[in-house]
Amino acid sequence: MLADGTERRVEELQPEEIGQLLSSVEPEEVSWLWPSWLALGKLALVDGDPGLGKSAMTLDLAARVSAGKEFPDGAECEPGGAGVVLLSAEDGLADTIRPRLDAAGADTSKILALATVPDADGQDRLLSIPEDLPIIEKGIRRVGARLVVVDPLMAFFSGDTDSHKDQGVRRALAPLSGLAERTGAAVLVVRHLNKAAANNPLYRGGGSIGIIGAARMAFVVGKDPQDENRRVVASTKNNLAMPPASLMYRLEEAESGSVRSTIEGTSLPKANSRTVSLTNSQSSSGRKPPRGPGAGNSARRVRERSRRQ
Repeated sequence: MLADGTERRVEELQPEEIGQLLSSVEPEEVSWLWPSWLALGKLALVDGDPGLGKSAMTLDLAARVSAGKEFPDGAECEPGGAGVVLLSAEDGLADTIRPRLDAAGADTSKILALATVPDADGQDRLLSIPEDLPIIEKGIRRVGARLVVVDPLMAFFSGDTDSHKDQGVRRALAPLSGLAERTGAAVLVVRHLNKAAANNPLYRGGGSIGIIGAARMAFVVGKDPQDENRRVVASTKNNLAMPPASLMYRLEEAESGSVRSTIEGTSLPKANSRTVSLTNSQSSSGRKPPRGPGAGNSARRVRERSRRQ
């Protein structure tokens, strides 16, 4: 199909009708919901082990967007707040999600929970990506959402999608990316880490590498290598801007008894994506993380000197 909508057979096309010259493309600046972290109309990914507070962190972001509060690094949110759509497959609305949003100061009149729809028998079933994207789009338009959170992504893949096969994953995520671009919403998907011992955080996420490949920005959540009670959010990939400085936060109990995340600012340079991923891997295997870059090499040098003496 040509740019004017007409259909022609390949044999009928002239060389000048093939492709599009980039000189005809008008450059555009990236529009940000949260500069360097969440781009409007794009897909973003956050990875992390279960129990580290990924959901609490994303609900804190949802609260900030809905109420128009500044982001953790001080960047301004949209004045007056904006809508948010939450797809949560693991937490209860009444006993977990709503209390956490209240503790974070959310405007819950702008946040839409959309995780299930009735099936043919009238029973609730989880939304399916990509089959139910038209329903998600209606939800986005209902509240004028600027942020969509899918937590966790794997729970919403259709039964026909093999999350470990690159081709199947990309076929499922391409329509989701198209939804983000069409609506102008930032779509943030949450994924658990696998149990592999790889140091590179790009390969620690569950499922196919195509998941992080489809995301324009990706982050990993882990324990701070220097403080196991503190969490670090570090950039693992950014196709649209320079990687932002890592952020630190703690999980605290609110007056209502719910959990909330408290941001403590940017982290030390050592708490980057690689050390955070390595700390997660070693914590799950029971091994202690190294105390700093080159710690393993230093230990080997000490042993070699001991043998020579």
